[in-house]
Amino acid sequence: MAWPAAAQVSPPASAPTSAPPREVVRLPDAERARLLANDAIRLPALGEGASEDLSISAERRIGEEVMREGRRDPAYLDDPVLLAYLNSLWRPLVETARLKGEIVPEIDSAFAWEAFLVRDRSVNAFAMPGGFVGVHLGLIALTSTADQLASVLAHELSHVTQRHIARSIAPQQRASLLAIAGLLLAVAVAGRNVDGANAAIAGGQAAAIQSQLNYSRDMEREADRIGFGVLSAAGFSPVGMSAMFERLDQANRLNDNSGFPYLRSHPLTLDRVAEARNRTLLSHASAPAPTLVHAMMQMRARVLMDDSVTALRRLSGETSSPELSDRVAAAYGAALAASMLNEHDAAQAHAARALALASQAPQREPAAVAAAQTLQVQLALARQDAERALQVLGSTEAPTRDARRPLLLLRAQALLHQHQQAEGTSGGNAKGDNAAALKDSTEALQTWLADAPADALVWQALAGTSEALGMGLRSQRANAEARAAVGDLMGAIDRLRAAQQASRGGVGQDFIEGSVIDTRLRQLLAQRRQMALDARETRGGRREPEDPSPQVRG
Repeated sequence: MAWPAAAQVSPPASAPTSAPPREVVRLPDAERARLLANDAIRLPALGEGASEDLSISAERRIGEEVMREGRRDPAYLDDPVLLAYLNSLWRPLVETARLKGEIVPEIDSAFAWEAFLVRDRSVNAFAMPGGFVGVHLGLIALTSTADQLASVLAHELSHVTQRHIARSIAPQQRASLLAIAGLLLAVAVAGRNVDGANAAIAGGQAAAIQSQLNYSRDMEREADRIGFGVLSAAGFSPVGMSAMFERLDQANRLNDNSGFPYLRSHPLTLDRVAEARNRTLLSHASAPAPTLVHAMMQMRARVLMDDSVTALRRLSGETSSPELSDRVAAAYGAALAASMLNEHDAAQAHAARALALASQAPQREPAAVAAAQTLQVQLALARQDAERALQVLGSTEAPTRDARRPLLLLRAQALLHQHQQAEGTSGGNAKGDNAAALKDSTEALQTWLADAPADALVWQALAGTSEALGMGLRSQRANAEARAAVGDLMGAIDRLRAAQQASRGGVGQDFIEGSVIDTRLRQLLAQRRQMALDARETRGGRREPEDPSPQVRG
């Protein structure tokens, strides 16, 4: 599938105003409180009448349809480390929008509020129906500070909260929801194949829908205004937005090669740039210096968006910049690139240098140290050294809840590798220690899933640790949940049916697990029937035959 070229955002290409190296400082609590208080009386929003054009449930359904297909696209990227960093910026923005009243109760519980990554070199970000926001790796690679990236997220979030997509779809298109979803999916080659994307939307109905999905100037200005308020109140530097506009504008002028689809759907007018600069001047904020962790994540995006041998060879770890953030990023990128080239000794040396530089920073950044340590764990697993990976994990602390996810997954991976090695030995103590650690890891994964039940990677990890512990039914159910999480309902149903058959006659824990499997199978079959009914409503076709209800144990 191709990710949409409709609701996209692009960054500027020039570097922001330089400032003495320092860590990004969030606004004081008193200043944040003042900003929040100033929004007690909200200006009328363009999106407040959106329900007349597209219902909230229909908007969420379109978004789910797009994501169901998108999660199976090779361009969809769940890199736990980079996604954790993206969420560390996204979640404060969402929470602040709630506090400011931008997220009204009607959409708060109905929308997903999910940010995700797209492996694409083009500079782009886009909001989709239902609260989904996609970010291309090319955009992350262009930003030089967390505040610049956060400004794009705040802008896209405001498109969602103001329901600009719903207002962009004319009333007469309400009967063509699947056509709209199809266009969003349509050869989502935006950035990868611009000519193909243009061809896909050329002509009558598609061209008309595309023109409706592009944001109007008023919507862009509203998203700028509301996004700026959310960005500032969330504790990010207001300079981030104007600096991002400048980078996008300059980069687009220097590289007129269709690599900035963000600017096609988010026209960067002189008025928008001027207003952003004026807001920055009135805020009296100064330009922050890049944090070490952002420089590392910027480099990670650069490596992952182009993993060709030629591109990886360019990352030697050398830089002429005296800035600590650039030196850390160079070492981090060289380590990751060398590991992907299976040059493990070089990777280890670069990673050690990145950790040393991050640890010696004048202003200590726990997130940067944790990122460097996490890289060392990844490199150890890449060279099949589970013992070293577990050793480093033992001294690595997650600075945020989101940062716990990659550590949970890496620990499970290391323990599974250790389990496989122990199976070939006769060491009873080693097997016992590994089993106890696997049990702890399994419990930690289950705890995570209680709050994030749609996390496919964690379900996959749980399937592996459960299988290693001899819990076959739980492993089968976890594999089914992993398929459901990526939108493969038929794959999930098939796995649950197989698990249901295997659970016949089960006692004790197997009986409990079998009962859970029965219940979950009924839920997924009901979901599939509802999807067929929704498709029938919009297409006007025949009702699809329903699956027989699953057998329930007596």
